[in-house]
Amino acid sequence: MALPKIPDKLFFKISEVCKIVGVEPYVLRFWETEFPSYAPEKSKAGHRMYKRKDVENVLRIKELLYERGFTIAGARKQLGKVKGPQKTVRDDVLQRIRKDLQDILTLLRRKT
Repeated sequence: MALPKIPDKLFFKISEVCKIVGVEPYVLRFWETEFPSYAPEKSKAGHRMYKRKDVENVLRIKELLYERGFTIAGARKQLGKVKGPQKTVRDDVLQRIRKDLQDILTLLRRKT
């Protein structure tokens, strides 16, 4: 399936996201409760304000549930698998940076 075109905006209202994704607002609100990683920000007035990444996440959830036939639990696991490897790569990079900074600090202490 071709992904729908997401307009180039900073924030989207729930009604705009519904039109892009093709689901009703109550579905998006339900998915918020079932998928912890998917939680759009809320304005001071309490309105849901979706970022582009949120819209992409909603499209991914819809694909898993409606097109690939996953259950809610299965989709949650699938989304967790996607994020897992990215997290370990990030952790490795942070560990290398931390070690390099400690080496630099050791060199600076030796010079003074």
